Amino acid sequence: MIVAGMGFRRDVTVAALTEALLIAEARYAVRATALATDHRKSDAAALCTLAATVSLPVLAVDVTGVETQTQSARVKELFGTGSLAEAAALVAAGPGAQLLGERVVSSDGAATVALAKGVGQ
Repeated sequence: MIVAGMGFRRDVTVAALTEALLIAEARYAVRATALATDHRKSDAAALCTLAATVSLPVLAVDVTGVETQTQSARVKELFGTGSLAEAAALVAAGPGAQLLGERVVSSDGAATVALAKGVGQ
């Protein structure tokens, strides 16, 4: 399973989420099999639209306390982790999951995507 962890601002557009996802998939030459974000954001309209468009499930996870490579003070204060995208990807991909590389940021800065692969997958 390749999980695309999604971090985004409240006013994110489907276009920004799509852009970040496509760039991440191209950069690491993989296709995501699921999208993931913190349970407090999993019903966001833009994310649900993207999920329907690309026919992928949205996995709602708890990112609180997950250690990440990227550290954002704002995200830490709101969600208890340094990067929503990285944490969501790691949690959803399961124990021992690893990021495929650095997260991707959309050109407007409203969306981030991190890809993680589960152990033995």
